[in-house]
Amino acid sequence: MSTPQHTMGQSHPHESAHAQVAGSAHYIDDLPEVKGTLHAAPILSPVAHGRLHGVDCTAALQMPGVRAVVLAEDVPGDKLLAAFAHDEPVFALDAVHHVGQVMGLVVADTALQARRAARAVRPDITPLPAILTIEQALAAHSRVLPPVTVRRGQPEAALASAPHRLQGTLEVGGQEHFYLEGQIAYALPLEQGQWHIHASTQHPGEVQHWVAHALGIASHAVRVECRRMGGGFGGKETQAGHLAVWAALAAHQTGQPVKLRLDRDDDFVVTGKRHPFAYRWDVGFDDTGRILGLQLHMAANCGFSADLSGPVCDRAVFHADNAYFLENVVIESHRCRTHLQSHTAFRGFGGPQGVIAIETILGDIARALGRDALDVRLANLYGTTERNVTHYQMPVEDNILHELLPKLELSAQYRRRQEAVFAWNAASPVLKRGLAITPVKFGISFTATLFNQAGALVHVYTDGSVQVNHGGTEMGQGLHTKVAQIVADELGVPLARVRVTASDTSKVPNASATAASSGTDLNGRAAQYAARNVRDNLASFVCGLDGCGAGAIRFEGGQVISPKKARRFDDVVKEAYANRIQLWSDGFYRTPKIHYDKTTLTGRPFYYFAYGAACTEVVLDTLTGENRVLAVDILHDVGHSINPAIDIGQIEGGFVQGMGWLTTEQLVWNEQGQLATHAPSTYKIPATGDIPAHFTVELWPEANREDNVGGSKAVGEPPFMLAISVYEALRNAVAAARGDAGTEPVRLTAPATAENLLRALGVLG
Repeated sequence: MSTPQHTMGQSHPHESAHAQVAGSAHYIDDLPEVKGTLHAAPILSPVAHGRLHGVDCTAALQMPGVRAVVLAEDVPGDKLLAAFAHDEPVFALDAVHHVGQVMGLVVADTALQARRAARAVRPDITPLPAILTIEQALAAHSRVLPPVTVRRGQPEAALASAPHRLQGTLEVGGQEHFYLEGQIAYALPLEQGQWHIHASTQHPGEVQHWVAHALGIASHAVRVECRRMGGGFGGKETQAGHLAVWAALAAHQTGQPVKLRLDRDDDFVVTGKRHPFAYRWDVGFDDTGRILGLQLHMAANCGFSADLSGPVCDRAVFHADNAYFLENVVIESHRCRTHLQSHTAFRGFGGPQGVIAIETILGDIARALGRDALDVRLANLYGTTERNVTHYQMPVEDNILHELLPKLELSAQYRRRQEAVFAWNAASPVLKRGLAITPVKFGISFTATLFNQAGALVHVYTDGSVQVNHGGTEMGQGLHTKVAQIVADELGVPLARVRVTASDTSKVPNASATAASSGTDLNGRAAQYAARNVRDNLASFVCGLDGCGAGAIRFEGGQVISPKKARRFDDVVKEAYANRIQLWSDGFYRTPKIHYDKTTLTGRPFYYFAYGAACTEVVLDTLTGENRVLAVDILHDVGHSINPAIDIGQIEGGFVQGMGWLTTEQLVWNEQGQLATHAPSTYKIPATGDIPAHFTVELWPEANREDNVGGSKAVGEPPFMLAISVYEALRNAVAAARGDAGTEPVRLTAPATAENLLRALGVLG
């Protein structure tokens, strides 16, 4: 248990909360503009696929305030972005590959002038046939990457001998990130060929690399800084790099600072989304619902380039088991190329697309057997001493779901409420209710092993104040707050004495993206190690004064305490400085134990698993398809929470965002490849009125069984998948309305919009 003088384990406010409420927290568009700053706007392709013969900029260049047009031929470095697959041009070259692909920029005195002029540019494009759907891509063998297959056991034989067998299909749509702060970058050319880039990015190190690559200069000439983002959710992991490169190229062309901020419509059209997926499966099972054999085919709509589709689809394969042991299984993963925006990282990073498949399969099995779905899920859980190895050969050593699920079942009164739902549905001809519990087992670490490293700097100043810089980025999730708490406890000083500064490539180099829910795990531990080095220097100094062993020195309550004397931390620091003791240090951390073969997708890709479960009740109007989430009870595992208020906020926010993915957030492209849902008027994220009146979150009390900072666990992504309980509850409501729960699977396309629910009910064709 935390003691009162410790900051870890306490619900301290977010470090920027007061400034954000007061409007004094600066985002990039709030920064004072350097004299001579120009503004850029993108020139967008109007067609999904075609040969680009050129662009006519004559009218644009004659418009007021226009200074320049920047096209592919103006890129001094590589004309392809420095992405892993090296398959995406900076600007369209001789072809366009999606509606909204950036063909170039207009640079003008104001943003409005640039946007007006960009619309006046006339491209010369010969349209070509476009592939827009997964089905079309599979038929044409159109791929951004080769397919991947993971196999264990004898699934074909297990299917043939299974007492029961089901086939099914599912389509799950993508999701727009809808960060409140849109994509933005501000590029400032400096003296001697150097650059300062302000980027709203989850990965400053990659932005540095991409900008240097496009400009044809060394990385050390580019400094990238990010104090905070107004949301990221994965949308600013790679694709913030595009904005930074474009702004830098415009600044290079004009010799003046350039800001590029996409308006919301352009942001929707230019940037990628969560990958839409399509599934088909063949599953065999016994009388209890235990899966005996499974063939699962997953296909992702990746858009026109690879971006992060490889690791996203890999994680979908890793999480296609969710919490369940699959003894005989074969999973095919297809990475389809289409003429849409290049889809990218999104909270959960493919995990949700894997989890929803197995949860849908288990829901179908329960319905086919006439059994309660929770009982079927319990029958399939990983064991603790056997049936505890994943299909990718990683042992599940920390499974707590055998205790967590029954505890939630009791606290949420699942069995009693299930009976009440049955009674309601028997008496209500129009409004039908559904109830479901679904668990989550989510692997924590980057699946690309090299990213599981972090660095930090801790500076203690002569007045006893502490400054921390680390490689992670703050996007509202509270990373800087948690890191400050960790450092404060390591030095035994009040939290108010610790300040975390902007993420900056000139301070911590080669930092990984803030993603994979690993921000605190990596950067918190690195900062802890840096603070520990300073603490050890001070402890050795005090030992020299008092003639005691270093292990006898305690740092707590703003004091340094030896067996002989208690001194104020500030006084010790001043005296140590006078005696030339180092008061700053770096820290480095690499995640232990992890390894895997990326060609076979086998090994230990994750350091540990985070667990949780949600019980959700919904009501469905069978005449209109409208629905509402009535009640949510969550029990989630964050280990020993560093900051319970922040963790609970992440759980609530993740659940609601997942609920939006599965209920209201529908992306619609027309037959020309144009995104029809490109504004808040047509794309509906959950609003305050969608939050259920009953919404409880409890934290599992056990510490992380692995040696993680403070005994904590990651919290950013795992709660997102708790919202699959909403989807399963809606399917149960549909089954109750149809009255065929024991005969026909419920085919419900996600998101479960009113239209899709009416189709599942058989009301719409």
